[in-house]
Amino acid sequence: MSYHLGVDVGGTFTDLILVNEKTGDFHSAKVPSTPHDSSIGVLNGIERVCQIAGIDPNEITHVMHGTTVATNTILTHTGAKVGLVTTRGYKQVLQIARSFVPGGLGGWVIYNKPPPLAPLALTIEAEERIGARGEVVTRLDKTKLARDLKALGKKGIESLTVSLINSFANPAHEQEIARIAAKVLPGVPVSLSSEVVPEMQEYERTVTTVANAYVGPKVARYVRNLHRELKKKMKNVQLHVLRSDGGLASAKAAEAYPVNMLMSGPAGGVTGAIWVGNQAGFKDILTFDMGGTSTDVALIQDGKAQLRRETSVHEVTVRASSVDVRTVGAGGGSIAYVPEITGALRVGPQSAGAAPGPAAYNKGGVEPTVTDANVVLGYLPSGEVRLGGDMVIRRDLAEAAVAKVAKALKLPVKQAAAGIIDIVNENMYGALRLVSVEKGYDPRDFALMGFGGAGPLHANALGKLSSAWPVIIPQGPGVLCALGDATTSVRDEASRTFIRGFSQTSGKEISKIFRQLAANAARALDQEGIPRAEQTQTYQVDIRYHGQGLLLTVDFDIAELEQRGLDVVGERFDEMHRHLFTFALPEEKEIVNLRAVAQGKTTAVRAMRLEKGGSDASAAELGDHMMFVEGRDQKGKLYDRSRLKAGNVVRGPAVILQMDTTTLILPGHIGRVDEFSNILITPE
Repeated sequence: MSYHLGVDVGGTFTDLILVNEKTGDFHSAKVPSTPHDSSIGVLNGIERVCQIAGIDPNEITHVMHGTTVATNTILTHTGAKVGLVTTRGYKQVLQIARSFVPGGLGGWVIYNKPPPLAPLALTIEAEERIGARGEVVTRLDKTKLARDLKALGKKGIESLTVSLINSFANPAHEQEIARIAAKVLPGVPVSLSSEVVPEMQEYERTVTTVANAYVGPKVARYVRNLHRELKKKMKNVQLHVLRSDGGLASAKAAEAYPVNMLMSGPAGGVTGAIWVGNQAGFKDILTFDMGGTSTDVALIQDGKAQLRRETSVHEVTVRASSVDVRTVGAGGGSIAYVPEITGALRVGPQSAGAAPGPAAYNKGGVEPTVTDANVVLGYLPSGEVRLGGDMVIRRDLAEAAVAKVAKALKLPVKQAAAGIIDIVNENMYGALRLVSVEKGYDPRDFALMGFGGAGPLHANALGKLSSAWPVIIPQGPGVLCALGDATTSVRDEASRTFIRGFSQTSGKEISKIFRQLAANAARALDQEGIPRAEQTQTYQVDIRYHGQGLLLTVDFDIAELEQRGLDVVGERFDEMHRHLFTFALPEEKEIVNLRAVAQGKTTAVRAMRLEKGGSDASAAELGDHMMFVEGRDQKGKLYDRSRLKAGNVVRGPAVILQMDTTTLILPGHIGRVDEFSNILITPE
């Protein structure tokens, strides 16, 4: 018997899903994360889930892992000391960047530009020049370059980036520099822009490759150590790491191109939401993933996640495909406080995280958090209820923490707690608007899926704010990201810049290039032992109007392109432009980048079906329960989710308990249980 294991490491908990490859049955587990060394939490979780399933760890053949190591390296500024090689005259490419200042007009006054990941003092210029069509204009001066690289080595660089002008058209000089660096700087990893992102626009290409070099050593060390420890427990295991675009990369690819892993963690939740939506019959979904530290939201249309060609982490934006996830610093561990200057209640982005955690966890935390507010209000029951299977919730400690905010606001403790919840809900609603309203989508046309450890506690309130119904609470909301890791597939892509007006090329010409790119992408899957019969290819083209700087990415079917020509992508580009900007132009369209994506077969997970029951859910009742909702104490009921049957109806106010999360149903709303064990919340 062989098993696939999905692992998602969050800021507070590490979640695991163990899938029987033959039957599709699965088991889940949740253990505390270990921020000082994430691999310890992963190994603890593997031990726990194997005990639950009653299997030997050696039966696990594949581990699919969503990780935030690359993301946190950027956020905490703990990456490698990066040296940069540019073409002569382009030394300040990172300093010049793009003329964009966040924050509207006021941003020009208050904006402090962050320092580049590769400082000017560690940047050298190569005497060379490649033309825009790939011809060699000036040959590389190897002697001078070797001398300059030696000087960089004396400055203690830990990683090297090579990004030459027009290297996307001809990578020969970058490859030559890599060979010289291997001799002059032995042991220093080298990132080439022609390999990381072989596309035009020198700033985007450079900053992406520098980011790859910046996070590379730390990610490589983590992946290598984890793989080694896994091998000790599971002799024949293969490790794959989730990419930002929702696909999987081999451990080797993760080490070589870690810039593709910057949104690895959030992508798993979106992939899991797609799987749940497909089972339950919902294709258009707003995802709401609330963990202990942050909340991630995304939009799924017609069963597919919205992708973007840029990945942003804090103040770093790189050119790498990623699920269009927006993150806000609002989670169960977000700390509430009242600044003395304004006297107005604030929540987050500071978080208590896994250590010391919210006060109610009784692990040393004393600051008031969102979790503590939920405990005070009765939304997260205390006492005998155990979070994550073994953590007792302390209401007295939560009340003592929230009392600090109540005292500053001169309010009763419960009203102060309600204020904390209202503010964090509004913060998360703002993130939902970024992926829906501000992209031209009406939230009322979508269902809202709440997951993550804290998502089901707040999902009903977010449904009220956004009018997105039903609110879907999946069977295992606290471990859905791990389910996404387990149900995705190995993926790779190949791209090329090809600037041509529609009148200068044809569908036949670009189809030939696409077939070559698809073959390049498929080779990475071949190396993972995935048969060609199990591989699928998809195609994308970046298009703009002639003279325009903006690019839009168009997906299409290559057979349709070969049959109808460029009109296929041209019509879709016009349609996308109208959707985003309300108009299309009569100007000639111009192709900029071509991209082919190869993907393997996903792991089959069997959707568990519930035993049918009537509308009466009384068999799952645990008793009456008081909670503070809508400004007053109200009597509701507690339910055990494991006892609910398909067809049961739970009326709010109610709290539904399970191992990995707690679901709140507000007054005036009902939760219907479907055959797949999802709770569908709607206004009564």
